[in-house]
Amino acid sequence: MKLNSKKLLFIGVFALAGSLSFAQVVEPTDSTKVEQANDENVSLTETLIIGKGIIDVAEDRKTPVAVSTINRATLEDKAIGNVDFPEIFTTTPSVYVSSQSSGFGDSDMFLRGFSSENTAYLLNGQPVNGMEDGKLYWSNWSAMTEVAENVQIQRGLGSSKLAISSVGGTVNMITKATQKKQGGYLRYNVGNDSYMSTTIAYNTGMKSKWGASFLFNHWQGHRAFAQGTSGEGQAYFVSVGYKPNERHQLNFMIFGAPQQHGQNFATKRASDWATAEEMGYGRKYNTTYGYFNGRGENLRTNYYHKPVANLNWDWTINENANLSTVLYASTGTGGGSFGIGNAMNTRRDGLIDFNAIQNNNLLAQDGIGNVASNGAIRSSVNNHFWYGAVTNFNYDTKTGWNFNLGADLRFYKGQHFQQMTNLFGLNGWSEQRPDGQTVVVNKAFSTNPWSALFNSANRDQRVNRDNSENINYQGVFGQVEYANDIFSVFAQGAVSNQFYQKFDAWNYGGIEQASARVNKTGWNIKGGASLFINKENSIFANVGKYSRQPYLRNVIAPNSVNLRDPEVKNEEIMSYEIGYQYKTRNLKVNINAYHTEWSNRFLAVSGQVTPDPINAPDVTRPINTYYTNIGQVHKGIEVDFDAKISRVFSVYGFASYGDWKYDGNTPFESEYTDDNTFFERGNVDLTGTYVGEAAQFTFGMGTKINFAKRLYWDVDFMYNARIWGQVNPTSVVESSRRGETYQAEQIPGFARVNTGLAYEFKFGKQSIKLRGNVRNLFNEQYLNMIDRNGDGYAVGRTWNAGVTYTF
Repeated sequence: MKLNSKKLLFIGVFALAGSLSFAQVVEPTDSTKVEQANDENVSLTETLIIGKGIIDVAEDRKTPVAVSTINRATLEDKAIGNVDFPEIFTTTPSVYVSSQSSGFGDSDMFLRGFSSENTAYLLNGQPVNGMEDGKLYWSNWSAMTEVAENVQIQRGLGSSKLAISSVGGTVNMITKATQKKQGGYLRYNVGNDSYMSTTIAYNTGMKSKWGASFLFNHWQGHRAFAQGTSGEGQAYFVSVGYKPNERHQLNFMIFGAPQQHGQNFATKRASDWATAEEMGYGRKYNTTYGYFNGRGENLRTNYYHKPVANLNWDWTINENANLSTVLYASTGTGGGSFGIGNAMNTRRDGLIDFNAIQNNNLLAQDGIGNVASNGAIRSSVNNHFWYGAVTNFNYDTKTGWNFNLGADLRFYKGQHFQQMTNLFGLNGWSEQRPDGQTVVVNKAFSTNPWSALFNSANRDQRVNRDNSENINYQGVFGQVEYANDIFSVFAQGAVSNQFYQKFDAWNYGGIEQASARVNKTGWNIKGGASLFINKENSIFANVGKYSRQPYLRNVIAPNSVNLRDPEVKNEEIMSYEIGYQYKTRNLKVNINAYHTEWSNRFLAVSGQVTPDPINAPDVTRPINTYYTNIGQVHKGIEVDFDAKISRVFSVYGFASYGDWKYDGNTPFESEYTDDNTFFERGNVDLTGTYVGEAAQFTFGMGTKINFAKRLYWDVDFMYNARIWGQVNPTSVVESSRRGETYQAEQIPGFARVNTGLAYEFKFGKQSIKLRGNVRNLFNEQYLNMIDRNGDGYAVGRTWNAGVTYTF
């Protein structure tokens, strides 16, 4: 489906106008009116049994933010099976998802051009972005589609009262609570490349003040899409509720999704894709894949287990006041493997020849291998323990005024080291520390996530990296709101302190050294208002300013306990937004415009450089370039609509246009990461350079047709354009020297179609539902990312089908 962007815009605008006009003139039937009226009367917060004071959900334009909510029915239809969870968000404005072909759960999500590090993700009000770097790995949440009740995307500043880094927006993932009704379901799904999953869930219902809900899942697949991306995992979810009286309600929840999967992250340029075509692998080629003793083997395997537990307590003090508190804890064990040693370049027919690598290793003196002569696989381990609490006191005067006051505490301990995973016949591996001392390790550790929970390398078996950090966070927040039938206003603010300290042993002769203790204070303030012009029309505006503490990885230099010089200071974010909504029983239209300025940002970009292009053109070295004062401006407009045209036919659509550019002059320094030596410093001007990695234009339309009472078909069409690659640090410097404005390579626009069909038949209180989905129906082959890993092609046609028995 090769569509010219101008033609697509014309078609889309024509279809949009036609759909809206039709939706306005078609009068729904009486039965449809009842159905829609019921929808109108159900508040999102009323579906939550626990944590009402902690979970910040927005209610249409009562809360003056741009918001999209994805309900349970949509999640079950379109996100169950071999689909990365963030894919479901692409049916909303300003969301872009890439790297789907990298492996199960390896997708990257961008919101208004901001990556996961700068988008806040909350699970039942609990922050889940990494404390060290803000990253979120979707593979850790592979079963979220099974346990989520609702997901709400708040673009921009969001409505959360916490002092969180919602530069691009906030994603609230709300899990099931203990269900009031007894029952359960069994689900079995299959998909392309031998994918299968089985889920069983059961609710006891609330009996004599107690109730419990359980869910268990197992999934596996021969590959996600590319070669070597096999995966397997489980999920467990337990929720136990206790309601002693009308004033108190408690709920305990634990959720975990241990998994391991092969990855497809190796650098692939034009020559690699040409090799793939010659070998007949096409877009499924993976340069880290090969065969060992007749069985597939991948250098890169991700394995992790991150269970999350929380205890919610809701206390209704009186008819005006209530207190909500959540205590939570999370532990993470696992990491990612990769190849080490020059012998790992041994290939046969384009694939890694692991048998030849082992044969070479058997010749090593005393069976001890090293980087220069041998090959092995080792893992970067990232373990952590995280616990905290969030509490919120709410006082509602019942006269329009509402007050909130709360606190947010977090305590985090992280460990980072490398350990051997596969020695391929070696008795040990030799590594030299920066102090010149040679260390030999002789143990290999499994990539099974259950094994990693209890078995990892002690200090004497660690190589190349051995550091840890403590991060403590304390925050207080407050909010005041006033609402009546004509308008609503709110103002909120938060102040937080972060404490950092890093410890390192590997770079200091095996003796642990500690960095200085660093404290940084941050704050935010935001406010907004909504005006209800009449029953159908409303407008809103909000404004906010953040002073955000930098992440620990930016404060302390890598491979040391030294603070960066000059000191990395707080990032400053200023954002404005206005919006309009038109809403009737059968049509809802939203229009939003935003402007976000982000200054004093620290940015680290990795890449490759050829130090001596004349005498050694084939020799490259890995580098990191650090920019210490990046400025960015993100502005744009978003439109979305949802129309219930008749009892059998509904349609939705959206479009967003962004203008996201870097702004200003910034110092930089570049270092070789293989020996941590700096080789260049200077200043570059990035004014006018487009922010890469995400689509600055998105367009989508979809429809759902109910052929019969429980038989329906849906289709989604999406188009993405104005996508630039990741900033290349060496090209930035070269362009600056020539006095030119640097621009990364632009990716051509692309379209895709997803579709699904479902039928449900009931017998008594039981039902069986059949559902099938095809993603990328026309098997479009397109680039969706250019970064340090090369040219990333998206997933081709995939499918899944399932049956759910509800009782």
